[in-house]
Parts: sequence; structure tokens; C-alpha cells
Amino acid sequence: MDMEPVTYDDPYDYNSTGDYVPDNDTSPCSLQEVREFSRLFVPVTYSLICVFGLLGNVLVVITFAFYKKAKSMTDVYLLNMAVADILFVLTLPFWAATHATGRWVFSNALCKLVKGIYAVNFNCGMLLLACVSLDRYIAIVQATKSFRLRSRTLVHRRAICLAVWAVSLLISVWTFIFNQKYTLQGSEVCEPRYRGVSEPIRWKLLMLGLQLLFGFFIPLVFMIFCYTFIVKTLVQAQNSKRRHKAIRVIIAVVLVFLACQVPHNMVLLVTAVNMGKMDRTCRGEKLMGYTENCAEVLAFLHCCLNPVLYAFVGQKFRSYFLRITKDLLCVRRRPKSPGFSCSRLHSETFVSKQNSETADNDNASSFTM
Repeated sequence: MDMEPVTYDDPYDYNSTGDYVPDNDTSPCSLQEVREFSRLFVPVTYSLICVFGLLGNVLVVITFAFYKKAKSMTDVYLLNMAVADILFVLTLPFWAATHATGRWVFSNALCKLVKGIYAVNFNCGMLLLACVSLDRYIAIVQATKSFRLRSRTLVHRRAICLAVWAVSLLISVWTFIFNQKYTLQGSEVCEPRYRGVSEPIRWKLLMLGLQLLFGFFIPLVFMIFCYTFIVKTLVQAQNSKRRHKAIRVIIAVVLVFLACQVPHNMVLLVTAVNMGKMDRTCRGEKLMGYTENCAEVLAFLHCCLNPVLYAFVGQKFRSYFLRITKDLLCVRRRPKSPGFSCSRLHSETFVSKQNSETADNDNASSFTM
């Protein structure tokens, strides 16, 4: 999804940027102030999201790789989600550079690759959120059947994850095809171009529809359905302290998802509704430009919050994260203090690890619930 309003200089380039002349006005509508805002706002926010997104998700991958093996399907989904988020945030520096310079300075091949990686991993992350919701529903609501059901899914966990990645690639294939580098109004851009295809507006609507369906509505339906029944089950649970904590986590997960994704997807809906309309006002175009910038940043911020919501809030996962911190401290202090011994430090972490792992079973995960 591009960040700036459309133009009508080329009837086939519906994502183009620039100024245009409204039908009800004789003077051109200048969007220069929107571009100036984007040039300052987007590079800074994208850079921050990239740094914190990499930090949080790399820690999740390191924890699973060296300290805690993925024992449940939720853990498998969290690991795949972290990988998808890492690949996703690695594309943000390209867009930060593009907004800072006002043009796409890289090659056409890199344009297709970066756009494609962005789409695949964003959709994959959203679908994995739906998978986490379903797995938690099976583990908590269908507790009597969960051991048998989740044992089967663990056997086929590679196939399930491959299927999620394959679906994400399939619904994003048009991103690889249509995005290209070309010159628009004297500046090189990397955007979808529908020249040479019949009914380009339908292709654009199809791409927007797939993004809305798999990037928002499917995860939202799964989360509402699964977490509603999970909360209902937890309310009837005996352990009130654990119940209240789990319910708070669920509320946080749903609210953060809605806060990050609803504005972005509302922009997509408005874009789809206004597709091809020529009677838009200059003020409306400027407002849409500012809204697109802010809404997309909010949507991208979700990849930084995923490790916090789905991993670090879990008590067991936090204990493993503390082990990473202590081990790094041990490595840093050992050369400076020859007499320093890590044995006591490791014995303390071993006790916490034993206490944590004794509570693990086939239904357990790093998720708080």
C-alpha cells in the first residue's frame, strides 16, 4: 500500500503520486505539504520500528534456538511469527530511504523483491495470529480433547507452517508481478503498475480485497471467536489469580490488534470505495495522505508488539529471557574478573529452569494462558 494519494496522469497507474486538478476546480491541488510531512515522519518512525522490531523478534528466535525448544504449536507459531516479523522489518529501511529522498533509488529487481517480501511476511504474520488464537482455543476450551488434537498437529507442524507460508505467498504473488520501478512526473517510483492488463481497476480491487481478507478480517474473526470462548472458559475456572491475569492478557492482545490494524484497514476500504472516482476534493486528498502515513505506521508497529504480547508476557518465556541476560552478563564479566565463576550463576538459572520445565506439558506454551 503506497503512502500518498492517487493521481490521474496515467489511467493505469492508480497508485501514482503527485498533484492533480479536481473536476470542480481549475487550479491544481498541491500535495507538497503531505510529501514534506511524509519525508520527515516516515523515515524516523520506520527506523524506530525496524530497530525495536529486530531486537524483540531476534530475542524470541534466540530464546527458542538456544534456551527453549518449541514444545507446543503455539511456540511453533510464535517462532514462525518472529521470523516473518524480522523479514518484514528488514524491508522498512528501503521505504525509509525512499520517503527521505522522494524517489526509488534502487533497481527494478529490488523493487519487486522488497515489495514481495513485505507483502508475504505481513500476511503470514496476520495468519499466524489466527493460528495462535485457534491453538489457544483448543488447549483451553477443548481441554479434554486438546491432548489428542494437539498431538496430531505437532506431528504435522511443519506441514501446517509450510501451508501458512504457501498461502501467504500465493495471495502475495501479484505483488511480485505488478510492482515495478518506473518514472512518474520526473521521479522514479516503485509501485504497482497495471498498464497492459484488461480492467486494471478490478485488479487493484482484487489486491486490496485479498489484503483486507487475509491481513485483517480472517485474523479478526478467529481472534473474536476463539478469545470469546476462552474468556468464557476462564471465568468458570477455579484459579482466580491465574484467570484474571490470562483475561487481562487476552484483552490487551485484542485491543492492541484493533488499535494497530483498524485504522490501516479502514484506509484500504476507503481507497477501494474511492477507486476511479474523479470528483474528490483537494482537502480530502490531503487528509487521506496524512491518514495513510499514520495508519500504516500503526499497522507496522504491531510487529514490535508481537514479542511483548505473545512471548515475553509468559512467565516461562520470561525466565528463559532472564537466562539470556545472565549468560551475556557472565560472558562480559569473565574476562574482566579472572576469579569470577559462572557456576553459581548457572546453578541459579538451572533451578529456575527446572521449576519452569516441571510445569511444562503437551498443552503448555510460552503464552501466559
